[in-house]
Amino acid sequence: MTLPVLLSIPHGGDRVPPKAEPFTTLTAADIFSDGDACTREIYNVSDAVAAIHQADIARAFVDLNRGLDARPPAQPDGVIKSLTADRIPVWRGGGPPSDELAESLLWTYWRPYHERLEQLAARPDVRVAFDCHSMAEFAPEITPNSGEPRPLFCLSNGDGASASDAMMFELAEALADSFDCSRSEIRINDPFQGGYITRWHGGRFVEGGTPWIQIEMNRRWYLSRPWFDAGGLTVDEARLAELRHRFLAALEMLAFLRD
Repeated sequence: MTLPVLLSIPHGGDRVPPKAEPFTTLTAADIFSDGDACTREIYNVSDAVAAIHQADIARAFVDLNRGLDARPPAQPDGVIKSLTADRIPVWRGGGPPSDELAESLLWTYWRPYHERLEQLAARPDVRVAFDCHSMAEFAPEITPNSGEPRPLFCLSNGDGASASDAMMFELAEALADSFDCSRSEIRINDPFQGGYITRWHGGRFVEGGTPWIQIEMNRRWYLSRPWFDAGGLTVDEARLAELRHRFLAALEMLAFLRD
């Protein structure tokens, strides 16, 4: 059975845009740390869902989960960044890229990603969309609550703006069951209330549009011992396969996908 689900995986890429390559000093480790490493492997259950859309471009250069008006210097962690989540300068010289380069990156990567999401979410075989992410075990330096521990999962619907609370609670219970963890370790709209993708594409939910839910998985599930080799930036493939299986199992438990 194919689940009537659209999966968006915007931050799992690690590719440096060719036009950005001459202007950045970020290392592979910097890019790995800034993005949602391994989310394409964990959430990509493409054979079981109606549609999936994922990016291979690194979040450090174009953040697909930010609005076009989120720019440095006012927002250094915006759609085009000047600093990574670890406060490492993205571009040579420490400031933002040229306006010409920024606009080129947005036209090449940001706009096509969102146009495709619009098309996929409107398909008749899509009943709900999930925007799939991972989060650091502790809040990074660039956030106001730097250093605070994160839950095992955070589910977001903008306090009811992009999906029903009933869906949220059912998904939380399914994840707790499938991942064999305490329900108290799965929070709703804390510490995230939904990023740009969830808020923008799910903004018509109250008018009958497709519901959107943001899922954040704590990276301690896989970027910790014994599964993670920090020196080689490699993760045990068997562990990723296990997490992918558990994620799919949680989706298959959801009654709102069958009703």
